[in-house]
Amino acid sequence: MIRILLADDHPSTRSGIAAWLRDEEGLELAGVAEDGESAWRGVQELRPDLALLDIEMPNGGGLEIASRIARSGLPTRVLMLTAYSAQQYVMAAIRAGARGFVLKSAPFDLLRRAIFEASQGGFFLDPSLSLDAPDEGPDLTERELEVLLLTARGLPSSEAARLLFITRRTVAAHLTSIYGKLGARNKTEAVLAALKRGIIMLDQIGDVGGESD
Repeated sequence: MIRILLADDHPSTRSGIAAWLRDEEGLELAGVAEDGESAWRGVQELRPDLALLDIEMPNGGGLEIASRIARSGLPTRVLMLTAYSAQQYVMAAIRAGARGFVLKSAPFDLLRRAIFEASQGGFFLDPSLSLDAPDEGPDLTERELEVLLLTARGLPSSEAARLLFITRRTVAAHLTSIYGKLGARNKTEAVLAALKRGIIMLDQIGDVGGESD
């Protein structure tokens, strides 16, 4: 049985998902919250297996609560529930420690899959955000993997170059090679494709900083 805390500030969305969770086999609704602070209290008091968090809520959105959970060391896994499909939200959720990202418009069978995947330590990305990147392809070199990990952690190219003792031009060359191997068009797609192929793991990604170049 997977115990779930649901947090969403929209009453209709909250009541609909809560009703489904109460009736769904293998899932238990441990608690319901309508804003960030009540969600954080619920996680601390109820210790659910999974927190299903709206990405934007009053008094602390899902990203902030996910970061708190990650910093606290609590075992609760996080699955983001949102109306937004922009890739920047996905990367922010990943860096905050989320195990998945599901749109509010997703059918319940898809939400069920996401819950089970995230609660087991996997990573689930809503199909509307899935990439056309191949499941297999050329391996990344050790240096390319280092560049990709630093990119996934949100470091700008200038900082990646400093840490790896290479130039920004060399970082850019590595990124171009990574894009080609992963079938990606930008940094976000490269990170998502690498997660999909298991080249990097969520546990290797942390909220280090934001990109600026």
